[in-house]
Amino acid sequence: MKKSFICLLCILILGSCADKKSSESETVDVVLVGGGIMSVTLANMLNELDPDMTMIAYERLDAVGQESSSAWNNAGTGHSALCELNYTPELKDGSIDTHKAVEINESFEISKEFWSYLVGNNKIGPPKTFINPTPHMSFVIGEDNVKYLKKRFLALQKEPLFTGMEFSDDQKQINNWIPLVMNGRDSSQKVAATKIDIGTDVNYGALTNELTSNLVKSGKMKLEVNHEVSDFKRNEDGTWKVYIKDLKNNTTKTINAKFVFIGAGGATLPLLEKTHIPEAKGYGGFPVSGEWLVCNNPKIIAQHQAKVYGKASVGSPPMSVPHLDTRIIDGKKELLFGPFAGFSSKFLKNGTWADLPASFNFYNIRPMLEAGLDNVPLTKYLVEQVVLTPEQRLAALQEYFPKAKMEDWDLKIAGQRVQVIKIDNTTRRGILQFGTEVVTASDGSVAALLGASPGASTSVSIMLKVIEKCFKNELKTSKWQEKIKEMIPSYGQKLSDNIPLANEIRKNNSEKLGIVWKEIHMVAPKTETP
Repeated sequence: MKKSFICLLCILILGSCADKKSSESETVDVVLVGGGIMSVTLANMLNELDPDMTMIAYERLDAVGQESSSAWNNAGTGHSALCELNYTPELKDGSIDTHKAVEINESFEISKEFWSYLVGNNKIGPPKTFINPTPHMSFVIGEDNVKYLKKRFLALQKEPLFTGMEFSDDQKQINNWIPLVMNGRDSSQKVAATKIDIGTDVNYGALTNELTSNLVKSGKMKLEVNHEVSDFKRNEDGTWKVYIKDLKNNTTKTINAKFVFIGAGGATLPLLEKTHIPEAKGYGGFPVSGEWLVCNNPKIIAQHQAKVYGKASVGSPPMSVPHLDTRIIDGKKELLFGPFAGFSSKFLKNGTWADLPASFNFYNIRPMLEAGLDNVPLTKYLVEQVVLTPEQRLAALQEYFPKAKMEDWDLKIAGQRVQVIKIDNTTRRGILQFGTEVVTASDGSVAALLGASPGASTSVSIMLKVIEKCFKNELKTSKWQEKIKEMIPSYGQKLSDNIPLANEIRKNNSEKLGIVWKEIHMVAPKTETP
């Protein structure tokens, strides 16, 4: 009896030890949630700064770059404000605000610097698999819009980084640039266009795969696909216990991380809320879906070689700015028009209808309701877009391609975006904020990226902000400073204020990436546009 009791006790003790051992989790330096352009950009930057960092990325789909980074789910524009009119608003006094345009232009230059560094070191490439030279153009119709575009052009002439931009309101000249847009157009119609040849088309899905392969093949990052991060818990030592579900085996496991980056697109907001960090309180999201018209006629596709952006409708989100768009996707030239906006309560293209209602909580319900009340025109616009008929979509296309025929175009679902809702620091009311926002824990142990356009294009500068906030002590070291300036030679400087450096950077980028550049010249002192 006594012997049996001792045996039973030993079994219980050993079982307890086994349970304890099985509950222990591996600890890594970095966990990346989501396999999109943001996560793998950050992973590559951190690996260059500290090759000894241990990293693991979790992606819920069966491959990386399938949601917002996919070539079919975004515009593929190297967003540099060369053609996007929403980055140069006309102010009440009639002047053009170029501040945002210059900021975005410099941010895209930073992205090209890092890509050039990786290509030059044979870590990604060849570059034509993800970036190709494509002229960027703005095109407007109507007398008021022509006046606006002329003022915009004159204002940007005072900005060195926009050297090489041309303007015309002559139909014959514009026909030379974009014959598809002008063929069949009423000769009495007032139109204008700007054109600049340094623009690019970027396949962010292909780039995401290149960046991922660079780390996975070299053993610098472990990638787990079909794995969904479901929760977080703060450990006593300040690290994070990350809960991951294996979607194929329906099992759950955990891993400890010193730093967590949540770059999961539309899924970022609900995951950020699960960290319970104070900085996440008050944030909400508003989902916007989209659709493309995709040309199926090779003869038409061959006639167009530019990204042509128009003016957005009143109340529409930036992702809905209409454009007739030359794309290079997986080595094949494509022609897209759109996107047409729509509404879905999903936060991801592969999400669920419960995403939006599930995102409401005690802290964000007021700002979300306030933002909704203050954006009635957006709601009206989305409703109108949802009920568009095929004939109405064709009519919208014909504004940019007068001879378009329905049989030459197919409708394709585009990506899902979640616009940021937050509390405005001045009014203390909820606002709908377009663009991107980085949310970080006060101790730098967690960072999350919310928002949308121009996200992918400015991924490197956004991830620099993450590094500056979350690895501030390491960044102060001479080792990291030297390396970051090797990766991004313009780091800490404004290209618009340093023309020799800007020329040097752009020339190097063009040589490494196979894209166009124009030598930048000093411009006259900035004055108000008359």
